[in-house]
Amino acid sequence: MRARDSSLFLPAEQAQALAEGRLGDPFAALGPHEDGNNVVLRCFLPGAEEVAAVDESGVLAVLKPLQVPGLFAGRIPPAHRYRLRIHWPGGGVQETEDPYAFGLLLGELDLHLIGEGRHYRLGSCLGAQHAIVGGVPGIRFAVWAPNAQRVSVIGDFNHWDGRRHPMRLRRGSGIWELFLPRLATGSLYKYELLDALGQVVQKADPVALQTERPPQTASIVAAERPYDWTDDAWMAGREACQSPQAPIAVYELHASSWRKGETPDWDALAERLIPYVQDLGFTHIELLPITAHPFGGSWGYQPLGMFAPQADMGEPEALKRFIDRAHSAGLGVLADWVPAHFPSDPHGLARFDGTALYEHEDPREGYHQDWNTLIYNFGRREVQGFLIASALHWLQEFHLDGLRVDAVASMLYRDYSRKPGEWVPNRYGGRENLEAVEFLRHLNEVVAARCPGAIVVAEESTAWPGVTHAIQDGGLGFSYKWNMGWMHDTLQYIQRDPLHRAHHHDGIGFGLVYAFSERFMLPLSHDEVVHGKGSMIGKMPGDRWQQFANLRAYYGFMWSHPGKKLLFMGGELAQPREWNHDASLDWALLEDPLHRGVHDLLRDLNRIYREQPALHECDCEGSGFHWIVSDDRQNSVFAWYRAGHLAAPPVIAISNFTPVPRHGYRLGAPRAGRWREILNSDAAIYGGSGVGSGGECQADPQPSHGQPYSLTLTLPPLATLLLAWEPQEASPHV
Repeated sequence: MRARDSSLFLPAEQAQALAEGRLGDPFAALGPHEDGNNVVLRCFLPGAEEVAAVDESGVLAVLKPLQVPGLFAGRIPPAHRYRLRIHWPGGGVQETEDPYAFGLLLGELDLHLIGEGRHYRLGSCLGAQHAIVGGVPGIRFAVWAPNAQRVSVIGDFNHWDGRRHPMRLRRGSGIWELFLPRLATGSLYKYELLDALGQVVQKADPVALQTERPPQTASIVAAERPYDWTDDAWMAGREACQSPQAPIAVYELHASSWRKGETPDWDALAERLIPYVQDLGFTHIELLPITAHPFGGSWGYQPLGMFAPQADMGEPEALKRFIDRAHSAGLGVLADWVPAHFPSDPHGLARFDGTALYEHEDPREGYHQDWNTLIYNFGRREVQGFLIASALHWLQEFHLDGLRVDAVASMLYRDYSRKPGEWVPNRYGGRENLEAVEFLRHLNEVVAARCPGAIVVAEESTAWPGVTHAIQDGGLGFSYKWNMGWMHDTLQYIQRDPLHRAHHHDGIGFGLVYAFSERFMLPLSHDEVVHGKGSMIGKMPGDRWQQFANLRAYYGFMWSHPGKKLLFMGGELAQPREWNHDASLDWALLEDPLHRGVHDLLRDLNRIYREQPALHECDCEGSGFHWIVSDDRQNSVFAWYRAGHLAAPPVIAISNFTPVPRHGYRLGAPRAGRWREILNSDAAIYGGSGVGSGGECQADPQPSHGQPYSLTLTLPPLATLLLAWEPQEASPHV
């Protein structure tokens, strides 16, 4: 080669680093570089047989092979747009723009906001984004890995060769970026990192919008198809549908096992599930986590793809269609979301760039002993930003109506499930996780500002004060909190033999002591029917008839108790076996009258809950609940009335938790006149004995139980009654 061609060569060390995948600054070596009156063009294409630079007029230069296999170089005219024509073994010819001919991609504002943890649209900034750069369509990749020595995009388009497409580091931000021209939608990809320890690792994209179906672990270049939503009316009115004054009854489900085998994707599920939930009268569907997760047995509670839906049920657009159809049917859609921890799978977030990037370095802060998972470092701005952007992604891009934040208690306490010496106190020496508190407040603040009408629900199992109180008042700012105490106390009570319930009378009503300290949701969730806890019907004592009567009475008690409602799938079938995510619900049970009776009871409870303002308007206000009977230990009878706002007629609820009918039971009533029986869980149509008071009764002017009037009732065995007051028609003038 002539002497003047020596400038084509790279320094030997740089060329060798390129060949070995150790070059951290590929743009310094590859692409076009000015050299006097010409431009030196270099490319590194391992396996290529011949490379030429071309334009519309023809070949500009045939590039010459240099020091290491795959390195080619030549000279082209300055300020000239070119493409690479690559001849591969076997006769294949590829013509494309050079990734190293493009300048900086992300703007300084993007980089600044990412560093501050305030870039709330990471799903359209990092990851694999469709872009047109210099008039050329392609995919812009960007990933945060500040301590990596080299990061490359690898995929089925470059034979998973980390030497082919090393990325540019935007120094100071820790963001690596690269534009790959004309890359196809659906391409599989990962990032290959030479990490801080000098190890070569392959990682899935933390901000991937689509992923392979497990057990495969690659990310997918998602289609760029803006979804044409048809739910404007729902979105405009959902705030009223999710307010503390609204009836909220949630049907919680695991999407892939609801009708396993019959509903393999979101479209098939929509066909069957949405009419079913509508018919049952629930107001919302709540999905167990839909974020991408590597192990189906975690049910999504150990996610890695915080911006991608689980691939088992179809592409992201299919999930959007499902939510859109639910909204058209008047149903809200919530999803469980897990910012507390993540699994340690090697292709995931764990030690992403060779350092504890997303997690804590100290296992006393960063490792969950119970779940063998890693805890997010909530004190790091970029991590907070990553999680909040994930929440907004689901609420904004998928039109979810709310998120249920899982395992909040594990976030709030540094000593959660740890023994002395196994945790690190906060800066004041306490057990509170101050960084997590800041994160949760920030999350709820941002969601309230950017997603009007959306709700955020806390699964928080302790007595942490002010979970649903306003942030400015020192609260965490959640919309609702799962009432785990109510669930534990009442289930413990209802599982007892009725003979012994008199000795545990306070258990059923203890939740009323604190029922209005937060905005509560009453959960009978998946957690109560797994891990050896049995089924809802299996928890009930007695013979078969008594088991069903107990369950019906308990559901009636729950639906008339203050608080929004949540029931896990299968609870409406009185399914006798524990939930198994690998099997469908036992739908054939509906052919049995007792199982069908529970199903029909829940449908009527939901209808009554919606129709009677007294049962929902003051769910979160003490003014809406009044005990009538709370101390009848001998008979295990409880009675109360619910009141709504303004002119809403009150509703009396009575639960008899013994298998003995109570005849002539005098009960105080707040108003004179007729009280109509609107529900009797012992009715024959539900499989009960049909005992009752004839459908209505008249209040006497005899005070009782601190009320100015009273009713004389027959209380059915193991049953809940609901009585609605009806105003008397005025007598016509003579």
